Amino acid sequence: MAAAHALAPDAPFLIVSNAGSGSKDAREARQQIEAVLSAAHRPHEFMLIDNPNELANVAKKAADEAVRSDGAIVVAGGDGTINAVVQAVLPTRRPLGIIPQGTFNYSSRAHGIPLDATEATNALLTARLKPVQVGMVNDRAFLVNASLGLYPELLQDREDYKRQYGRHRSVAMWAGLKTLLREHRRLLVEVEHEQGSETLFTPSIFVGNNVLQLEQVGIEEAEDVKRHRLAAVIVEPVSTAELLWLGVRGMLGQLGEAERIRNFPFRSMTVRLLSGAKKRGIKVAVDGEILWCKPPLTFRVAEHPLSLLTPATAQ
Repeated sequence: MAAAHALAPDAPFLIVSNAGSGSKDAREARQQIEAVLSAAHRPHEFMLIDNPNELANVAKKAADEAVRSDGAIVVAGGDGTINAVVQAVLPTRRPLGIIPQGTFNYSSRAHGIPLDATEATNALLTARLKPVQVGMVNDRAFLVNASLGLYPELLQDREDYKRQYGRHRSVAMWAGLKTLLREHRRLLVEVEHEQGSETLFTPSIFVGNNVLQLEQVGIEEAEDVKRHRLAAVIVEPVSTAELLWLGVRGMLGQLGEAERIRNFPFRSMTVRLLSGAKKRGIKVAVDGEILWCKPPLTFRVAEHPLSLLTPATAQ
């Protein structure tokens, strides 16, 4: 990966923002961003998302405009919104800035980006370009993780709970525990990677691309992500009680030590479904968003990194 360097001081920012949704937090964040950029006389344009279904189109317009103006795309949102924008930005090789507004904000925290909107915007003014590894599942990019089986179910339940009780970490964790207490079907899959091929039953396959998240749950392959690899975590068939205990161990940062967990680094891994889902597709969670993908699923490192705008003081 190339060494980091600075963005031109007059490069315009094309800001993809959920501010059009009308939420109080989104409006306040937009006002803070506007105040900082206007005071610095930095050229910028807000590209608002009034309808979540328009996110991909808005992101594509921002990326195209950044190419024309030699500017940078900035996304104000959580990991899921960031993922949609990365999908549009990656082919253009234009720089991407992040102003975090999510629940966990793994993409931001892993690279030292402030969680406060004013501080994050100020950091963009003197930011350096850092090449950041991107994972791919088939043709879909991800910065944090991609998974099938149990994890997409957990995310779907989490979103349902957040709509009822608010977007708080405690709500997300409670929803996760409720999901683990349910019975789950096992996937029959063939997994092929550099070390060989095998057929197995599993309730969940998780692929990580974020050092911070992997370190938090205790997966030692976090170090391998720094060396142009992804980290696979495969759960062996377990009872509901064992699955709950694995969830607890993950919260304690000890998941990698669990006996019913297999984890290994890889550059490319293909998962073939050997059950009925192979014809109609399978639910896959990508950076917190749930998609339907046509198998086989190929997980790999993208050919070129994302140019991420990171604080000049960050490592």
